[in-house]
Formats: sequence, C-alpha cells, structure tokens
Amino acid sequence: MVYAFTQDVPLDEPTYRRVIQELGDTPLRGLLLHLCIRRPDGGLRYIDVWESEKLCAQAFENRIHSAVDAAFGGTRPSTEPEVVVLDVIDITGIVVSA
Repeated sequence: MVYAFTQDVPLDEPTYRRVIQELGDTPLRGLLLHLCIRRPDGGLRYIDVWESEKLCAQAFENRIHSAVDAAFGGTRPSTEPEVVVLDVIDITGIVVSA
C-alpha cells in the first residue's frame, strides 16, 4: 500500500541542499516522489510518496537520518518534526511496481 506524508521542517535551503548532497546519487529504495517547497514562514515542507511505510522507515533508518546528522555536523535536533500521514486516493503518472 502506498504511504504518503507531509512534514514541515525548520530548515533553510542551504541546509536542505547539504542533506541532499549527503544522500548521494543512489536512489532511495521505495521512494516514488519527494517534493520540497518553501513555506511562507521561511521553513520547508516535504511531501513524500513511498511504495510502503516499511520502505520509508528503512530509508530513514539506513540513509536519511545519517545524511541529516552529517549535514548538521552531528548535532541534529533531538526531536523529529511532526509527520502528517496523507490518505491517498489515487496516484496518476506514477507506476508502482508489484
């Protein structure tokens, strides 16, 4: 089942770019879409769509958290921003493998 969420993060664009650089060029297994937009208050909002919640959790555990840690110089904030799960009705234009 597809897993999607939004997350507002207290990052600026340069910090976000450092995280992306730390992730490298290898695609994250199970990630269908990652959209990062600027919020009017200056932070960023992520909208992610994953093949499953399990693959999302594995990506955070195996790659994303370490990339964030590296981008913050090992001093990532101790609390995670709230994740708002989205109730996906349909995805058009994205093919989900079986």
